[in-house]
Amino acid sequence: MAKYDLLRKEAEFGKDDMMLTITEFQVENIKDPFRILEGKRYEYKLDIEVPEDDELYSENGLFVRALYSDQEDGGKLVKYDLYEKSTEAYLDFDLEDDEVQVIEAFCRDHLGDAEE
Repeated sequence: MAKYDLLRKEAEFGKDDMMLTITEFQVENIKDPFRILEGKRYEYKLDIEVPEDDELYSENGLFVRALYSDQEDGGKLVKYDLYEKSTEAYLDFDLEDDEVQVIEAFCRDHLGDAEE
């Protein structure tokens, strides 16, 4: 289990720094036997925790499903979605830019954890 923390500035709301924590993750290499996609694609499931006063907070827990593309010229986060953990209900929220950057860096750092 790995923990990655992110301080999120919310000055416009007058709040103190907030924290998003990745508590557990799973990663899987998405197979493309017909080579339709360039590079390799990985799907991540990232369990996250946020403070109770964060707009993303859910008593049922949260997870992020992220797609990451790794190509010769570098990798990038292709897409992410937020879900409630116990119900797997989709949550229509966008993460802050710095949160997206942390998720992208986490995915890049854990490419080697994917099973081939």
